[in-house]
Amino acid sequence: MKRIAAKFEDLKKKQKKALITYITAGDPDLATTAELVLTLEKAGADIVELGIPFSDPLADGPVIQRAAQRSLQAGTTLRKVFELVEKLRKRTQIPLVFLIYYNQVLQFGLNEFVARCDQVGIDGVIIPDLPLEERTELLEIIKGGNYLVDLIPLVAPTSDQRVASIVNNATGFVYCVSSTGVTGQRDSFSAELQDFVAKVKEATDIPAAIGFGISSVASVKQLKDYADGLIIGSAIIKEMEETLNDNNQSQLQKQVHQFVSSLRQALDS
Repeated sequence: MKRIAAKFEDLKKKQKKALITYITAGDPDLATTAELVLTLEKAGADIVELGIPFSDPLADGPVIQRAAQRSLQAGTTLRKVFELVEKLRKRTQIPLVFLIYYNQVLQFGLNEFVARCDQVGIDGVIIPDLPLEERTELLEIIKGGNYLVDLIPLVAPTSDQRVASIVNNATGFVYCVSSTGVTGQRDSFSAELQDFVAKVKEATDIPAAIGFGISSVASVKQLKDYADGLIIGSAIIKEMEETLNDNNQSQLQKQVHQFVSSLRQALDS
């Protein structure tokens, strides 16, 4: 069984929700990223998303844009992130997901990208700007090579018909966007969010997770019953940013651990 499916199945047996955490690969450097993945796992994360830095990130708010800038300045490339994951796999079996823009995948080569994901142990790929029409090609590559890589769809609150076509053939989980706009903190979520996630769950059997704007224990408590998992990104990077100027690696890891542990507790309460 694929790692993401196995993780959600295990959580379901324990009657728990998935805590999915996002960090930008290479922010502030790749060595820190490697340690952060392990820290996130120890703090209770079930799945870690690694954002591949891009110079023109359409879906990202200011916090993740800053993280991408720091990462690019440190010389992070997709090839280097693949090498990092390959080494990380000797230390952890936590499900790992790439969040990457379509242009970056095209530049690497579709076949090469999927094969390399499978080879190093990337379990899923989220491509925020992947047109529905292009998805078929990627799915065929995954199927044709028997690759254990999930192509995870992003679904925004759109019409029912569109939801059904987006989640069709999806594996892993569905990333439900909590609101339109970019990533970042939100103080409140619309009342329609619960109906929207219910619609997604009607259209597919795979788990649904909510992302965009979940930033605190309060928002975790508010949303945890709506879906099978919650995705937190910008808020974790903000915690990191508080310690970046001190250049204190252990403090950075400690701060992230404390914050993510508090989210885990809220999710389980």
